[in-house]
Amino acid sequence: MFLPIPTQPTCARAWIAAASAISKATEAYNVVVDVDDPTKFDDRDNAVITLVDAFLRDRDLNPISTVANTIFPSALYRKYGSPRFYGEYHTQVYDKLDPKQWGRYFGRITRHADGKGGTLNPLQELIDKLKTVMESAQQYKSVYELAVYDPLLDRNYRRGGQCLSFLSFKLHQDRGLMLTAMYRNHSYITRCLGNLIGLGMLQAFVAKEAGLTVGPLTCISTHAELDFGTGVKLTEARQLVKDAAKLLEN
Repeated sequence: MFLPIPTQPTCARAWIAAASAISKATEAYNVVVDVDDPTKFDDRDNAVITLVDAFLRDRDLNPISTVANTIFPSALYRKYGSPRFYGEYHTQVYDKLDPKQWGRYFGRITRHADGKGGTLNPLQELIDKLKTVMESAQQYKSVYELAVYDPLLDRNYRRGGQCLSFLSFKLHQDRGLMLTAMYRNHSYITRCLGNLIGLGMLQAFVAKEAGLTVGPLTCISTHAELDFGTGVKLTEARQLVKDAAKLLEN
């Protein structure tokens, strides 16, 4: 049981295609969204993003930039560069969160217990592994994984926990660095577009640090919905998707 969405050139177009496909039923399982270039934006893409962002802000929901920054804090990266921005993120953002909250995606993938009383940075270790492989004769293609779900922290959540569960990077001889992201649950109005943009930013960062080009982004929403329990009315959600699709027709 799955719903494949035809490959789209950009994040905004991929979001429209996927949200349109599930809008009638309001939910779907194993929605496969494929973005050819998650770092590409043209005027129509920007118009869609502006429309969705205004919709969210008008309802006091997190804007697209906030959603994207949970995956990759682009402002801190621009200000401090790598690797300094890792520490600044944890000091300025992650460590100030309510300990009852599950956290943030970027925090999870950049600090994890090492089993010896200390911590490690899984994201940086993945980048270092990529660099090492690129300099070696043996080009391993599929050994670059990041787990976001933590059974010690997340096993008792019913609602409100992490939705992004796993990230898998792959090397392709022609397309460069590809990324597949898996979501256990995906809210397509309040989260999906920002998620795709944030994943693209993370993918671009890893590619740049490893000296690679950015390849396609694939997102698997094992359960996708037009947002239940967020305060967004179903009629409003469906109309937003229609309005966004019209922006591509002009």
